[in-house]
Formats: sequence, structure tokens, C-alpha cells
Amino acid sequence: MNLVDINSDGPVEYPPTEELSAPASEGAGCPTRRKWRTLSDTDKQAYISAVLCLQNATSTLAPNTNHTAYDDFPWIHSHVGYATHNSAPFLPWHRYFLHIYETALKDKCGYTGRLVYWDWTLDFEALEHSPVFDPETGFGGDGEIGGAITVGRSGRCVVDGPFAGTHVNFYDVKFEPHCLSRGFRDLEGNLGHMDGKDISPESIETVLSIDGYEDFVAAMESKVHDAIPFGIAGDFETFTAPYDPIFFLHHTQLDRLWWLWQQRQPGRGLESYSGHKGRHSIEMASLDDDLHYKGLGPDVKVKDVMDIENELLCYRY
Repeated sequence: MNLVDINSDGPVEYPPTEELSAPASEGAGCPTRRKWRTLSDTDKQAYISAVLCLQNATSTLAPNTNHTAYDDFPWIHSHVGYATHNSAPFLPWHRYFLHIYETALKDKCGYTGRLVYWDWTLDFEALEHSPVFDPETGFGGDGEIGGAITVGRSGRCVVDGPFAGTHVNFYDVKFEPHCLSRGFRDLEGNLGHMDGKDISPESIETVLSIDGYEDFVAAMESKVHDAIPFGIAGDFETFTAPYDPIFFLHHTQLDRLWWLWQQRQPGRGLESYSGHKGRHSIEMASLDDDLHYKGLGPDVKVKDVMDIENELLCYRY
């Protein structure tokens, strides 16, 4: 695959965030994915080191080029994963995409931990001050204040933290080399701040209370998911969003919320799946539909990833 030759996102009482959890189920032997803020500094550094390693490891898709194993993920997301947005496979496709990423961290970089999630419900009132943006124990912060716009509406070079100066090859489907860029902005366009109203504990509980998968996944994407890409902006604002390592913490949190929703459904939600088959499809979705990864990992069926504690996935939250 040539990665450069491209031809072608009364009042109600709500529980506190820490109570947004599901009952225990079988699969107790599966490892647990933890929230970022609960990791020790040593564990945080181990995760970050594995990501930095992946940015220098040999590409699976184009091993004889200067593209890296990390480049594979924004490439596949922008050329395959984009088609799952605004449709039923949005959540299951990303669930297995995360699994492939976790496997790459282990196999290519010797990472012994598990994926971690950013529980932004704890930060929604001041997202820009979240521990994930810490320059010492996190992923660095906003793009350079007053710096030149590199990509998008407000993207500017990230200048602190372990990913400062990271080279990025693509911006969406264009070969457009630049620095890893962020440009925090709120819905009014004010720089340096982000809106968290759609990811507050109350907003999340409202989404988790939705009946029916089709309505649930629509709310998850248009409200919950979109709050972070539009807030961080820069590289995160396009289908090459995986260039920003925070993408994987964000989507692991979305996966966790889907899992929480599943626990509220009959039969743990293992057959709760409906809607359209793809972004541009009029066909209705089925558990037997294939999820494609074009060589980054094996193709699987939706039904294969409905249970996170099965033999294929085997993890818990």
C-alpha cells in the first residue's frame, strides 16, 4: 500500500461520576482498563514510552517506507474507519480498532499494561486543565499560544510534553507534513478553552438512559464523541485524529460508556445492535456484518466484539 498516493467524522437526581459503573459479570480473569488519572507516574510513563516507541516502529501496512507503525492508525481510520461514522458500526469498529492498537503497543514495543481511558466527566468544567494535558505526566497541552496556524481553524504546534514536535504526515486525506497540532477552542470560537456541557455526568447519564442502540449510538457520536475533537481541534478535528495520542484515551472512554450501556440492556446488550450498515449505506445493520481493517488487523464480525470479556478481546472496565 502506497501511503502517499491518495485518490481518495421536578429535577432529576444524577449519580456522581464514580457511580457510573456496571455490575460485575463473568470474565473476572480479564485485565482491567483503568482511567488515566489513577495511574502511577511510573505506569503513565510506561504507556507514553510505548506510544513513542510505536511512532518509530516499522509500519505493518508499508514496511519498506519511512512510515511508522503509528502512522498506520490514522491512515486506516481516515480511509476505512470514516465510513463507520454516523452509522451503526461506529462503536464496534472502534472497539476492535482499539484492540489492534493495544496489541501493537504490546507486540512492537513490549508494553505490558492495558489501554487507559480519559474520564472527561471529571474534567468537564475545565477540560483544558485535565491531567491528560500535563506536560510532565501527560500528553502535553494546547498548541503554541500566538503561534502560526498549522492546520484547520486553530491548530498550532504542540510545544510541551513528550509529543512536542511530533512529525505528522497527513491531515485528513491530504499528504500535508506538519507538527502535531492542537488549538483548544469553545463553541463560540474562544481560544484556550473547551466546552464540556455534553460530557458532564448529567449529560452522560441521559445518554446512557436511551432505549435502543440506533438512538444511543447517534447520541454518543453527535454529542459525546464530538465534544473532544471539536474542543481540542488541530489534528483531532479530522479523520486522521489518531495522530493525536489522546484519541485513544478518548475512544477507550467511549468504549467504556458503550459497555456501561450494554449492561443495562437485556442479555447484557450482546444483541442490542441496529441502524444503518455504514455512513453511505441504506442497508440495515446486522450482527453478522464484517468490520474491515485492510491489513492492519484481521477483519471480524460485529458479533465478535459485542462482549468485551470474550476470548478475542478479554478486558474489563
